[in-house]
Amino acid sequence: MPLRSDWSARSCSLARGLDVLGDPWGSLVLREVFFGNGRYDAIKKRLEVADNVLSKRLASFVEAGILAQRPYKDGNRTRQEYVLTPKGEDTLPVLNAIIIWAEKHMDAPDEVSHMRVIHTGCGKPTSSADTCTQCGARLTAANTSWHSLKRSDGPVSLAVAPDNAHVAPEDVKEIRA
Repeated sequence: MPLRSDWSARSCSLARGLDVLGDPWGSLVLREVFFGNGRYDAIKKRLEVADNVLSKRLASFVEAGILAQRPYKDGNRTRQEYVLTPKGEDTLPVLNAIIIWAEKHMDAPDEVSHMRVIHTGCGKPTSSADTCTQCGARLTAANTSWHSLKRSDGPVSLAVAPDNAHVAPEDVKEIRA
């Protein structure tokens, strides 16, 4: 279910990566899941995105093995929430790089619109997407937080892939909004 031209078989690694991660809505969906916001209605409300757009992005990430679905109870109804897989966790440096680049080169509309990448091990902001520039530790979802004043007064720990988030292609479910 390509969202545009299919670049998945291109000889260029950047083109193949952009085929999965190059859509702005997709990156924002991943931001929400990293923030621990993996329920369809919550993502939709936070992003103010149309059902068809959100459904396609979630389906493409499940199909690519970046997100997995996990059941939860909503009253008497069982619904699905989206969680990172280990492959999805590996997108963190990409998102960190975009955040850090935007903070360096793009004007924020106001003071609460800034976002920082924080290494929780030393508690300091970093200007590198994959390594803490303060203490040299490798950044992972388990030891990184994002601080967005629009969301909270302090840094928010990022979600990590649950141990059971490995998804076989035959287990991928069709997503219905």
